[in-house]
Amino acid sequence: MSYLLRLSDRFKREWRTWDNRQQIKELAVFVKRTSPTTNQKSPVIFFNASTRLQGLSLNAAYALLSSYGIQLAGTSVIHFVCRRGLSRCVLGTNKNDIHSMPPCRDCISSSEGIYSLQGVQWFNYSENLDLRKEITYLNLGQLLVFVYQGVPLGEIILPSLRWILRRHNLVDDDATCFLAREYILSAFSLMLEFEKLLGVVYPQAVVVFNGMFYPEAIVRWVSKQKSIPVITHEVGMQPFSAFFTYGDATAYPVPLSEKFNLADRQNKRLDDYLVKRFQGDFITAGIKFWPEIHELGPEFWQKVSKFKQFVPVFTNVIFDTSQAHANVVFPHMFAWLDLVLQEIRKHPDTLFVIRAHPDELRPGKESCESVAQWVEKNDVAKIDNVTFIHSNEMISSYELIEHAKFVMVYNSTVGLEATIKGKPVLCAGKARYTQVPTVYFPKTINEFKKTMRKFLKQSVIPVPQEFISNARLVLYGQLFLASLPFSDFIESDGVWNGFVRIKDFPFENLNSEKSTTIKTIVDGILRQRDFLLKP
Repeated sequence: MSYLLRLSDRFKREWRTWDNRQQIKELAVFVKRTSPTTNQKSPVIFFNASTRLQGLSLNAAYALLSSYGIQLAGTSVIHFVCRRGLSRCVLGTNKNDIHSMPPCRDCISSSEGIYSLQGVQWFNYSENLDLRKEITYLNLGQLLVFVYQGVPLGEIILPSLRWILRRHNLVDDDATCFLAREYILSAFSLMLEFEKLLGVVYPQAVVVFNGMFYPEAIVRWVSKQKSIPVITHEVGMQPFSAFFTYGDATAYPVPLSEKFNLADRQNKRLDDYLVKRFQGDFITAGIKFWPEIHELGPEFWQKVSKFKQFVPVFTNVIFDTSQAHANVVFPHMFAWLDLVLQEIRKHPDTLFVIRAHPDELRPGKESCESVAQWVEKNDVAKIDNVTFIHSNEMISSYELIEHAKFVMVYNSTVGLEATIKGKPVLCAGKARYTQVPTVYFPKTINEFKKTMRKFLKQSVIPVPQEFISNARLVLYGQLFLASLPFSDFIESDGVWNGFVRIKDFPFENLNSEKSTTIKTIVDGILRQRDFLLKP
């Protein structure tokens, strides 16, 4: 039976891939036939080597459809596409078998289908033997700060290493060093290929996925050196939505006007969304993290009754690319947890509920440096005033918030939601909402420690109305202004989570005169406006 199921799944994948490629080809023919002449304008380069290997991922679809919109607006597009152009790519790395080669044949076949009839500049891998010789005997610490011909290659590859190895604190062993060297060699080869392209065309803008994975990061670095505007993109906070920015997409900066305030209908729209979200009814990047959600049981409340107060501690996924932006006060999340643990031991009258992020155990993306491991290493289970909620426990975070004295977060979105619920929030990392006053965010470790002790001692912790108002503005902006909906054009492919197919829709709707999303992206890329829908 399992063989038949696998055979059926394989047939569905292959059928869906073929069907999707046919739809993309028809759309490409329409765009090529109806696009205005583009000879007089500098092109826009699109690059996303880290969005997929096979199929059409959300971000690959966002880039492709946006490129069609740019062409329909009269500007030519070049897709910079990998053809065995990296010794080891990020998604093609097997963390359990570092030396295995990436699945280039399937990836190239997928690229040929996705970029059918498009302007494509393929790039190949060419190893620099002098560079190979220079890095062969370097240890991991030396590799991660390695600079070659003025290019900070070690710094550029670090987020990719952390992401694919599923850990922040990397191990200085042969496997990690091997991967670091291959990433460095690949990044430098890619840089030369991209500079070769720039020697032929000078684009008016470069659009890359994420901006943190090393292939996109090196293209972004080169572009900035040459003063070429760079846009990064990621998934938005709504289903089938994208986020574009001239900043770091993984930091999710949303520029909101000081004059912007929520009208009654906008407040209602936000409240309607929050009712569903507080029940776990939301999807992020094609993933529904809460298939079900449970209330806290009598055993938990019985334990709570033995303490003066309780404080939930919400953690993050340590290897996520957002963490590079978060680590401005503490060197990393576990350094924060170490300090929190010290304070836990000093405050036995308070119950601390440590909540592991549900994404830590996502199948295929399981963390190799998890909060559960930290809990075990530090014998947290033996501490009377701690309860640990594992990432696979479907316990309501929002029920924890409602009854807590205050909430502690690193940089999780739950901090923003807790403020909206009127709870004091003590934040330890730079988050997508700390650019405006929404939470208590101490600027030093010592200040954080003092604030935590003060909050534990105070009978009442004030929550300024400014925090609540700002939190609602920020969340509204992220949800309804910065999350650009693509649901008119794509839908789930029905096979892989996070992968999509192009819908059957009137192709002329990709024109910026007909689609608010496409108009926002076209104006953002070609006219350097912000990527926000009109309120």
